Amino acid sequence: MSRIDESKDFIPVRIAVLTVSDTRSLDEDKSGQTLADRIERAGHRVADRSIIRDERSEIADQLRVWIADPEIDVVVSTGGTGLTGRDVTVEAHRDVYEKEIEAFATVFTIVSMEKIGTSAVQSRATGGVAGGTYLFALPGSPGACKDAWDGILEKQFDYRHRPCNFVEIMPRLDEHLRRK
Repeated sequence: MSRIDESKDFIPVRIAVLTVSDTRSLDEDKSGQTLADRIERAGHRVADRSIIRDERSEIADQLRVWIADPEIDVVVSTGGTGLTGRDVTVEAHRDVYEKEIEAFATVFTIVSMEKIGTSAVQSRATGGVAGGTYLFALPGSPGACKDAWDGILEKQFDYRHRPCNFVEIMPRLDEHLRRK
């Protein structure tokens, strides 16, 4: 079972938060604020935060900007993961992924089932990697953001988490780009 290895030092991660919404402002962004609060409480740094319209190309462009930024290790987006016609965040993420973390969606569904039952089937949460940056797309509710952070991401972004975590493999995420 998972555990924290207290003999290892905590390594803070730089995380950008992207809210996808046609109607919210930063003042009204409860989901983005939920993530930002949890990120900082865990000892990480909110490297940037933005709100963008539910437009596939705009979302993908913002992801690419943050992927190219050496001061950002992770991007977590919230919103636009549902089933309606305007929900295009998942497609935008997949436009930039080099590799998809397929088990993230499965584990998120398991965590969600404990809270919202079969309504979890409507989520299209996703995760992936591009340019050495982790990318995660979460539903737009504060509850879903809490579930994803508390149930999955907080542990995976803690270098001390065992048996394994995302932080320990960060230096190797872009090794294919450095190979000659």
